[in-house]
Amino acid sequence: MPLYKNIPQGGWRLAKIALGGAVLTGLAVATMAYAHNKPLAPVERVELDKYLGVWYEVVRKPMYFENKCVKNITATYTLNENGNITVDNQCMGSDGQRHQSLGEAFVVNPPYNSKLKVSFLPEIVRWVPVARGDYWILKLDEHYQTVLVGEPSRKYMWILSRTPHPSEDVVNDYLAYAKSLGYELNDIIRPQHMAQ
Repeated sequence: MPLYKNIPQGGWRLAKIALGGAVLTGLAVATMAYAHNKPLAPVERVELDKYLGVWYEVVRKPMYFENKCVKNITATYTLNENGNITVDNQCMGSDGQRHQSLGEAFVVNPPYNSKLKVSFLPEIVRWVPVARGDYWILKLDEHYQTVLVGEPSRKYMWILSRTPHPSEDVVNDYLAYAKSLGYELNDIIRPQHMAQ
């Protein structure tokens, strides 16, 4: 005996809605699973001289290195004497103090320059290729004003901007792109930027 035979006439609409919702939910889960299993690809090419300078963090996924950072988070990139990139991360902590982390980024896919490894080990041992985190440039506008940065496991992600308060449309566009790559966005953090 078919299961639908005992559904009251008025219940057909609810049954169709429930079935439609289940199908859409299943499609959404399958799409996310596909996006998460698909290899992550960085942008085709990055001109490092245009990428250098100050970036403001406007969105991130939680990362233990940044647990103490609550506002005015910046990353400043400069070329160093080794031809690598000096990374100067600064933020204001919940304790009201300014915190700084200095590191070095190494391009791993020249001449495309879209995949880097970053080390925050003491400068004297940074040349050792251990304890380096992936820093992949996943989306970058042609004017180098907004960037989506992530890494292959999709655990960490940042949206950086040249301005502390980019338009919400731009941020939402970058978030939608991150989601299409398989990033889960239910735990994102939006740090504040205030006059210091």
